[in-house]
Amino acid sequence: MNPLLNLGHFPAFSSIRAEHVAPAISALLESGRGTLLGVAQPTVAASWEKVVAPLQNAHRTLSRAWSCVGHLNAVMNSPEIRAAYQEQLPKITAYFTEVAQNEALYTKYKAIRSGDAYDSLTAAQKKLLDNELRDFVLGGAELNGEARTRFAEIAQLRSTLSAKFSDNVLDAMNAWSTNVDSTRVAGIPEDVLSAGLEKAQTKDQSGYTFTLHMPSYLPVMQYAQDRALRETMYRAFSTRASDQFEPANPSWDNAPLMAQILLLRSEEARLLGYANFAEISLVPKMAETPAEVIRFLRDLAARAKPFANNDMRELRAFGKAELGIETLEAWDIGYVSERLRQKQYAYSDLELQQYFPEEKVLSGLYRVIESLYEVKIVESKADTWHPTVRFFTLKNRTGAEIGHFYLDLYARENKQGGAWADSINNRAKLEDGVHTPLVFLTCNLPAPVNGKPALFTHNDVITIFHEFGHGLHVLLSQVEQHGISGWDGVEWDAVELPSQFMENYCYEWDVLQHMTAHVESGLSLPRNLYEKVIAAKNFQSGMQTMRQLEFGLFDMRVHSEFVADGETVLQRLLNLVGEVRIEVAVVSYPAFNRMPMSFSHIFSGGYAAGYYSY
Repeated sequence: MNPLLNLGHFPAFSSIRAEHVAPAISALLESGRGTLLGVAQPTVAASWEKVVAPLQNAHRTLSRAWSCVGHLNAVMNSPEIRAAYQEQLPKITAYFTEVAQNEALYTKYKAIRSGDAYDSLTAAQKKLLDNELRDFVLGGAELNGEARTRFAEIAQLRSTLSAKFSDNVLDAMNAWSTNVDSTRVAGIPEDVLSAGLEKAQTKDQSGYTFTLHMPSYLPVMQYAQDRALRETMYRAFSTRASDQFEPANPSWDNAPLMAQILLLRSEEARLLGYANFAEISLVPKMAETPAEVIRFLRDLAARAKPFANNDMRELRAFGKAELGIETLEAWDIGYVSERLRQKQYAYSDLELQQYFPEEKVLSGLYRVIESLYEVKIVESKADTWHPTVRFFTLKNRTGAEIGHFYLDLYARENKQGGAWADSINNRAKLEDGVHTPLVFLTCNLPAPVNGKPALFTHNDVITIFHEFGHGLHVLLSQVEQHGISGWDGVEWDAVELPSQFMENYCYEWDVLQHMTAHVESGLSLPRNLYEKVIAAKNFQSGMQTMRQLEFGLFDMRVHSEFVADGETVLQRLLNLVGEVRIEVAVVSYPAFNRMPMSFSHIFSGGYAAGYYSY
């Protein structure tokens, strides 16, 4: 039996194979089209029960199966899964475009909205109906003839190009490594060296092998005394999926894809009557116009830049006086910052990391959640996609199950970088009862090495709390309407609020006392070290703020101003990011830096003209 057609509440992930994807998705698309054809018939009354509910149920079934495929493509990427995903992606896109452009269905939704029965709908049903009507328009329902056909073509092309963008970043990251001998690893933490030694052995190499995966890359940039090694790592990381990346592979160069994606987004905007894609992006958000967002970002930049300049002056002076670095380069920032922090606050990230073994961090996190929300988190069993993935159940005060989540913490090859939350179920009340949420929480943190527990940095802990904020948004939702519960019911520029809220607990003394245990002594974080952490909380916050503003401003400008005007698109993008950096950045970037080519948030994620929400 095809596991994608018999998901149950908990999918049998270990049984899902690439060959299951095409027949399952084809069957579900056929079923969806049958439902669409049925509810759009003139003889079917325009009502919630006859039109909206059946279509929502069909789409929920399709979306659950497709979520499993998409998740496996992200966390267990293989040539077979990738091919199966890429084969079905245009078909999924085509189907939902058909739905959005179905005139009869659009007419029925408008009739429900204006009908006498509208007032009897629940608040969640009304919200869903309003969202659906908005999305009909954004999906091309009011276009005709060639414009409608072209809009559908654009939707398919965009989805395919965005998926390829992510694949290129992953492939470039997986393809690169550097091997060094013991003379070049001074300063690098022991656990990172152990992982590097293990990695070298898997490649039949001597010495230590470092990669661009975060648990390898970040500690090298932060602690390696070998400046040339830091430069090598930085160059590779900042040129991923670009013309500057080595080993050179033109098929991984994202510049042509970005050009097509931006041109298609611009064309889509014009077809819908908008001046640019940024205007479309803001329709379902709280911000009104691209100009409003840009003013907001520039106002923040004007307020933060003096502090960032002070941070940079201090860093340069320290690097020159204490470390002999005459000219501070981009690959020196992490290393010099860590040394400066150690001098100013008398502790290092490495020292702090010894207090954050994985199990203690998770138990401390769960204590916070259980205390705040009067729930209980219990480790449970479920089929997973990898042996290191764990599964938990969330219960309320009476012991009833209110949600479940998978926890996939460790970095590995063939897993997309970064950290994110996603779901296969949001809370929904269906004919057979209330279906509880089922959430994916994904990070790329260091795994245990040599039988020792995984140790997390304080930033890693913040990342875990951040993603749990997203997860709790879904898990604790009491809305029972599919398409509205959890984060589906809020504007996208509000979606980061729960995650940012949860981060604050990582600086609370009561929380850290219960979330820390030294890996050797078992003692919790001492008060004097905690005071140092608090004192350093805003260390280089000016620089960090400007870095985020750089991303946000580039994103909004590229989607509101981009024009192919005779220059190559690559050069236009580099010129634009250069303009943004002149305006807001305090770090000097090398000419080979190709940040936009791996900016997955806006070219293959959901943050296009929306990164400002961070």
